[in-house]
Amino acid sequence: MSLDHRLAPEHEELRRTVEAFAHDVVAPKIGDLYERHEFPYEIVAEMGRMGLFGLPFPEEYGGMGGDYLALGIALEELARVDSSVAITLEAGVSLGAMPLYLFGTEEQKRQWLPKLCSGEVLGAFGLTEPGAGSDAGGTRTTAVKDGDEWVINGSKCFITNSGTDITGLVTVTAVTGRKADGRPEISSVIVPSGTPGFTVAAPYSKVGWNSSDTRELSFDNVRVPLANLVGEEGRGYAQFLRILDEGRIAISALATGLAQGCVDESVKYARERHAFGKAIGDNQAIQFKLADMEMRAHMARIGWRDAASRLVAGEPFKKEAAIAKLYSSTVAVDNARDATQIHGGYGFMNEYPVARMWRDSKILEIGEGTSEVQRMLIARELGFAG
Repeated sequence: MSLDHRLAPEHEELRRTVEAFAHDVVAPKIGDLYERHEFPYEIVAEMGRMGLFGLPFPEEYGGMGGDYLALGIALEELARVDSSVAITLEAGVSLGAMPLYLFGTEEQKRQWLPKLCSGEVLGAFGLTEPGAGSDAGGTRTTAVKDGDEWVINGSKCFITNSGTDITGLVTVTAVTGRKADGRPEISSVIVPSGTPGFTVAAPYSKVGWNSSDTRELSFDNVRVPLANLVGEEGRGYAQFLRILDEGRIAISALATGLAQGCVDESVKYARERHAFGKAIGDNQAIQFKLADMEMRAHMARIGWRDAASRLVAGEPFKKEAAIAKLYSSTVAVDNARDATQIHGGYGFMNEYPVARMWRDSKILEIGEGTSEVQRMLIARELGFAG
């Protein structure tokens, strides 16, 4: 495959369009919303009208007929300005709609995908539990057949897009049986919002991503039709692994955007801020720090685009996605720390975007597989067991 990761004309046009939207629409509004912990409904609606939620899906389901590279481009440009908006798009596509597109029945696709692609409705993916995060095999939520219904009991935590006014469904992983060796069989089941017994808690108080919706969910004898099963019964674990492999590329693109946004803000500040009679950017110490930040963002971009290109080409990409996610999340944290340092005391003030970026960066080393899990995956792809 080609190692030339320069964008094709249609992808470059998309990048410029989202870049302009991020600076002209998101940037002026998101700071106040972030500090008030408010979900950006107007911004999300505009992203829906732009077709961003439908980027990687076929036109027959209301999508834009694009690919995963297009999604990553949009995520990177949004995250250069704000990660709450970017993660809302990422989760809505990769976790909310993609499981239905990849594994759902034709009826499920026709019912849900047009609304998800338009941004009219958001979907969520209920995987993580208080005792089952990276170890999804520790899932305790159950779904038991009763006639023509599933009866679901259990809880989920840290679920993005699960409690907004426009959330339409959560796809929940649940134990639906036991294998011969006693291990749980995990399946995925659609639970529409408002189903009796399905309770959405108040939003978490978080360090960052304050304009993103994150909730705890509980299921008390929740009944949904057997037809709400997504994919094959007992294949939910394998489905979730596929979803996370792709999602790591998306998170890597988002992390790259945050890392680049730190460069953007720091270069601007280094030119404007004067100390001891000159711009602080005239100091070699600042220049070298900015050079390191730009280098990290550049290499992170190559990493996620390489993984995305492999995915689009139908080639194996698991190792490359893990590498991209591990590296980009690390450099996002590094660049956020350095950007804050360059800004000095102002970097600790929430009115400056780098303060928001600093708060938003750490979760990137945790969500959709911790850095430790990425290292395990890379080592496994190198042939090591365990």
